[in-house]
Amino acid sequence: MSGNVTLKSEMPAVTASGLDNVVAAETALSHVDGEAGRLIVAGYDVEDLVNAHDFEGAVAALWAAAGLDPAPSETELREALGRAREAAFGYIPALLSSKRHETVTEGLRIGLSMLADEPGEDAADRDIPAHIRAPISALGAAAVITAALVRAEAGKSPVAPDRRTGHAEDFLRMLRDEVPSAAEVEALNAYMVTVADHGMNASTFTARVIASTKAGTISAVVGALCALKGPLHGGAPGPVLDMLDEIGTRENIEPWLQKEIAGGARLMGFGHRVYRVRDPRADVFNRAVTILTNGNERVRFAREVELAALKALRAAKPGHRIDTNMEYYTAVLLEALDVPRDAVTSVFAMARIAGWTAHVMEQERVGRLIRPQSRYVGHWPEDEAAA
Repeated sequence: MSGNVTLKSEMPAVTASGLDNVVAAETALSHVDGEAGRLIVAGYDVEDLVNAHDFEGAVAALWAAAGLDPAPSETELREALGRAREAAFGYIPALLSSKRHETVTEGLRIGLSMLADEPGEDAADRDIPAHIRAPISALGAAAVITAALVRAEAGKSPVAPDRRTGHAEDFLRMLRDEVPSAAEVEALNAYMVTVADHGMNASTFTARVIASTKAGTISAVVGALCALKGPLHGGAPGPVLDMLDEIGTRENIEPWLQKEIAGGARLMGFGHRVYRVRDPRADVFNRAVTILTNGNERVRFAREVELAALKALRAAKPGHRIDTNMEYYTAVLLEALDVPRDAVTSVFAMARIAGWTAHVMEQERVGRLIRPQSRYVGHWPEDEAAA
């Protein structure tokens, strides 16, 4: 009868794969070797990139690897980024007065949406070369917006940027209204360089899909941020701190872990979708935390929890390698820098915009719309002619 539907029997069953092992692009930006625990970014092992460059240098290397022509030097990029922070500060009054956000990350999403996909030449950014104006605007705005939103949550006024300083230093100064120490700047630079790009993750793929439609750099960055803020992607560091708080004391470490593991709970900061051994970024952050805090009580406690958790996980799941991932020490590091836990994802995004914009550049050079196929497994209209 008309309107009846039947399941087409010849359609094969489909198992959702999450696109695992599907190659979606060729890239010169980063490579994740999960089996070896290795991350290559712009031709560097990530540990070497951290040693060779601060954040501006890493951004310059990524954009050069993306084929940006002409690619800015590290010095040119640092100067342009300072001007972009100044330009972004002009948006802060309107953003804060709107009060349309409930979290720092939502505020960052709204604030980035205030930028134009094709930025004009206003007083603050007319000296920025046109071909990097959009990605530079996104990078500069993210730091200014995040710092202002954190301060607004604490009832404090925003602090204007200082274009003469480096990006990491200026963010910390805008966040706390005081000049950070050299160790604090070094730690934040290490963090931002390390997370600047990481293969074809969900937010990066989102950025490339949007870029393939020629929607514009800012649109791609906003879409990527929306993917990043999901708890299965960029939302783990905050819960790591919640876990440490809940454990509370050394005496409670093992009982708490045993209870959680026996109940089937996932331990935040352990295991990774890609890495089958220790996440190399975790070691970079561990060293940065050590430099920053000089082995304070919180760090010592976090290390004791880490060792106990790894031991408990190996006992509970023999033959299944679960190691510490980068979110674990990200949480401890950013907490030591006075970044509140509800702003951790936004600080992550501040750095990852470097990679997102590099992928946008690379995708725009390809010039092809990303349009995968799907397999229909729903019901089909009944073939009345056959009846």
